[in-house]
Amino acid sequence: MPTDNDRVLIVGAGQSGLAAAHAALEQGLRPVLLEASGRAAGSWPRYYDSLALFSPARYSGLPGMAFGGDPERYPRRDEVAAYLERYAAALIRRGAELRTGARVDAVRSAGEPGKGGFLVRLADGEELAAPALIAASGSFDHPHRPALPGLDTFAGRVLHVAGYRSPASLPGEHVIVVGAGNSAVQVAHELASERRVTLAGRAPIRFVEQRPLGRDLHFWFRVTGFDRLPLARAETPPASPVLDDGRYRRALREGRYARREMFARLDGEHVEWPDGGRERVDAVLLATGYRPNLPYLADVGALTAGGRPRQRRGLSLTHAGLGYLGLEWQRTPSSNTLRGVGADARRVVRILARHLRGSGRRQVHV
Repeated sequence: MPTDNDRVLIVGAGQSGLAAAHAALEQGLRPVLLEASGRAAGSWPRYYDSLALFSPARYSGLPGMAFGGDPERYPRRDEVAAYLERYAAALIRRGAELRTGARVDAVRSAGEPGKGGFLVRLADGEELAAPALIAASGSFDHPHRPALPGLDTFAGRVLHVAGYRSPASLPGEHVIVVGAGNSAVQVAHELASERRVTLAGRAPIRFVEQRPLGRDLHFWFRVTGFDRLPLARAETPPASPVLDDGRYRRALREGRYARREMFARLDGEHVEWPDGGRERVDAVLLATGYRPNLPYLADVGALTAGGRPRQRRGLSLTHAGLGYLGLEWQRTPSSNTLRGVGADARRVVRILARHLRGSGRRQVHV
């Protein structure tokens, strides 16, 4: 039977936290999920309205529960949120504890130095202790806002894609979308049906065929083992290509939206381009990515000066008993996705369980 020595606190009850709880139950541990919002659905309910998964339902389930329905469809935002809530309910029936409205404010080390143990303080002042902690709070609440010239004094609307829901989110006739990834291209394509859109970025857009040879790309990932390929450690994850069934490249060729090099600066209500051109712009949408959302670990020495976790493949390099899940390119190309986080969770939790049960006082990073 699990004991207090087998308690694992998991910060976040989105896809990564739920995968961690599943893996903990498989190891005979007692997971306690701490979710800041009122739902065990992570950031999915807050994504833009038209968002759909890039992977078919067949490849998008977490361990132990298939997604259901047509396996070849691409589930939409609300379907994913509902799936995660069903998954959480199944974990609760198996003994996991879920606490919603439980925002973690701070974490500090507890117990003897080098032996691990954590004291977690919630926003309401309650404190919880456990010998192991998994940070699975994702990145949605920490959008990256680059220091672009003139952005802070721009007279129009500036919005990160984290706050975008639909074209009604942005006013005016001319919108600049900054970025070159999937979100930037998808939103630019959507906005272009109602207004003039310019897609601006420092890097070219790299399109990848969604269904090569008639099969979804994720089929080929599975066949070739690409999704399981361990990655070399990198401080900055590489840019992801844009998955396209042809519609985005076609719209770009037809001029439904334009693509330009990053603007030189914003000035009042205008944008200045590198070629000297100047034109009015009403809004700027930043599809510039996210950073790990780990402010609660700031005071325990677990993060770099830039706020990134000191970790290797999901295991802390500073604290025994501390693990991470859902980091972009944490261990494989699919580490922060529904299809890939389960494998990372099994590995991280297995090593944490070994640590808790005394097979070694130091985590082994393999």
